[in-house]
Amino acid sequence: MTGVEQTAGRAAGAGPVLLGVRHHGPGSARAVRTALEEVRPRVVLIEGPPEADALIPLAADEEMRPPVALLAHAVDEPGHSAFWPLAEFSPEWIALRWALEHHVPARFIDLPATHTLAWGRQDDEAATAGEGPPPAGTAPDGDTGPGPAELRIDPLAVLADAAGYDDPERWWEDVVEHRGAGEGDALAPFTALEEAMGALRETYGSGGHDRDLVREAYMRLQVRVAQREFEDGVAVVCGAWHVPALRQKTTVAADRALLKGLPKVRTDMTWVPWTHRRLARTSGYGAGIDSPGWYGHLFSAPDRPVERWLTKVAGLLRAEDRIVSSAHVIEAVRLAETLAAMRGRPLPGLSETTDAVRAVMCEGSDVPLALIRDRLVVGDELGEVPPSARPVPLQRDLTRLQRRLRLKPEALERELELDLRKENDAARSRLLHRLRLLGIAWGEPAASRGSTGTFRETWRLRWEPELSVRVAEAGVWGTTVLSAATARAEADAVGAEGLAGVTALAERCLLAELPDALPTVMRVLADRAALDTDVGHLAQALPALVRSLRYGDVRGTDTAALAEVAAGLAERVFVGLPPACAALDADAAEEMRGHVDAVHGAVALLGDAPAAGHGRLRGRWQSVLRVLSGRDTVPGVIRGRAVRLLLDDGQLAQDEAALLMGLVLSPGTPPADAAAWIEGFVGGASGGGMLLVHDERLLGLVDAWLTGVPAEAFTDVLPLLRRTFSAYEPGVRRTLGELVRRGPGTGGGATAAGTATPGFAADFDTERADAVLPVVRLLLGLDDMDDDTEDNNNPAGVTG
Repeated sequence: MTGVEQTAGRAAGAGPVLLGVRHHGPGSARAVRTALEEVRPRVVLIEGPPEADALIPLAADEEMRPPVALLAHAVDEPGHSAFWPLAEFSPEWIALRWALEHHVPARFIDLPATHTLAWGRQDDEAATAGEGPPPAGTAPDGDTGPGPAELRIDPLAVLADAAGYDDPERWWEDVVEHRGAGEGDALAPFTALEEAMGALRETYGSGGHDRDLVREAYMRLQVRVAQREFEDGVAVVCGAWHVPALRQKTTVAADRALLKGLPKVRTDMTWVPWTHRRLARTSGYGAGIDSPGWYGHLFSAPDRPVERWLTKVAGLLRAEDRIVSSAHVIEAVRLAETLAAMRGRPLPGLSETTDAVRAVMCEGSDVPLALIRDRLVVGDELGEVPPSARPVPLQRDLTRLQRRLRLKPEALERELELDLRKENDAARSRLLHRLRLLGIAWGEPAASRGSTGTFRETWRLRWEPELSVRVAEAGVWGTTVLSAATARAEADAVGAEGLAGVTALAERCLLAELPDALPTVMRVLADRAALDTDVGHLAQALPALVRSLRYGDVRGTDTAALAEVAAGLAERVFVGLPPACAALDADAAEEMRGHVDAVHGAVALLGDAPAAGHGRLRGRWQSVLRVLSGRDTVPGVIRGRAVRLLLDDGQLAQDEAALLMGLVLSPGTPPADAAAWIEGFVGGASGGGMLLVHDERLLGLVDAWLTGVPAEAFTDVLPLLRRTFSAYEPGVRRTLGELVRRGPGTGGGATAAGTATPGFAADFDTERADAVLPVVRLLLGLDDMDDDTEDNNNPAGVTG
């Protein structure tokens, strides 16, 4: 390919100029620009959906910045869609820009999206019916056309193998991407590539993709139309694989016969932002490239691309506090050039520069290389489209809210801290929660590091191009974010299968502040709660309901109706829980213990809610816990948890808890049941370890029981005990180990059963309290205040 010289000229009547390219190839993009400058066609035809012809002028808008994509979606089913991505180094984008800059008409000539989307729907239906979609593969020229990739061969791999390369990407870089502009015929590389693809198509035919034949028939018809209008002033930019087919002499009747009876769907189209990261995914369209950031650098670097690339790498590593100097860059350049010479490459490629960076700048480590690949080789570049790009009504409302709330979509993930006491932050929270209800996962909630109050929220924001599809799909629910989220919440409530799903939806409606949706959700919730008799379902639903009550204070939402439903749900849990806890196996008992913990926390919150009758809920729940703690048919893990919860609430004295533990750990109790009781009592993240540290009576009981477990039963209870104590923090485990090693009552601040622990007696220890008073006064600054007062009252400094 690199040795072709002046293979073909353009004479009158020579037909259209066919520029076969690799989509998203910077070398192809440069070659297309050079060829168009030399040929100066009167019309430029580009592979792409013709419905987008009206959108071509927007490519010249100052606010249009690639990477972008043409989005086609079915009007009646917006989620059914297809993309045609374009980067600044895409040959199609260069052709569009050249035509607009030179006032030359440009047209898309691929099969209309109305047919390709219908094909996609047929494939989905076939997959649903169990027939499965056609086998996926990679389009031979990196084709961006939508639809399943059915090709059985990769022509670039075949050509690379014929040239002695084991890597098609490396072969393409050597013969195209690293090829300079040079002198001579600008069409020579396209002629050579056409000959190569012609030979491949003679051998492989359509490569197993019959739909390509239909697309190529449509493209030939469009080329004929352009030739009748502009004669020989026609230039076609398309995938190199299609060039031999477009050159093929066929009749109009034969081409139209291939197009007869194609399925259709009503389609709408617009521009949407895209990202380099999204370009790095194949996504079923065969449009993926491994290194969009690297390709963008090759296209934009005016000279010395290797030196400029390694300088970028050094800058990134310095920003991450790694020591990288100019000497590192110089040495990396030398090593990359040496590797390229040893491997017989015209210029260092991505593999050579990566190897040089690993050896020189990363000290042989692959950890920094992962960062370089993520930030530079792939990159987080996010394109922009102008407001006039005909978005769906919901997208227009979302864009308006984003601008008003100063929430700019970004491809790079970032954290957003919100204080719901501030109006703008509260509005941001409402927007993000409403979008999540609509399935538009722009933001994901994260744990707040600075505060656990309900007035603070933390979000992780990242805008992915496919969210534009989700916005279009959500447009069926309404024309604004508020109306669409309300309609979606009402529909989800009616269609929800389980009670827990409805309660979770009620919580999300409160977070999103959807007052118009709440009546429907609450009606469905009350109906489902009345009919559901599964205590597990009721116990799962209650925490979400009670948690929702906490949002009323900060968000100003009326939660009175929710509180009444929650109280009624709690009463039903109280009645049904004891029978439901009987005769459970180990797994079911562990699951039920989680429900008991959740209900306990919910009742604590619900009892504090300002609603009539809620005050007695705590007492009712404590009665249920007493029943659970003393019923032999209840599994040990639940009985132990019930005792622990009563102890934490002050409803059970330490002596009584120790007595219950002693009874359970007596020789008459099976070891497995006793171990389960211990797990319920001191297991989990509820501070059970600290309880044992500060109450040696309990620790002594556990220690004495464990040392007395028979050898044949010890292996059965060991996994359960290991799970219990491994959940403690390392410091707690270490303290417990020291106490057990010393033995009960031998020191360390804890004493044997029946004696008082220093500092934990029934009465105040005034002597120990007096010892800390000077430190407390110093911390509070009371000594300084006394000195100032004394100076003011005694200005002469008289003592005595």
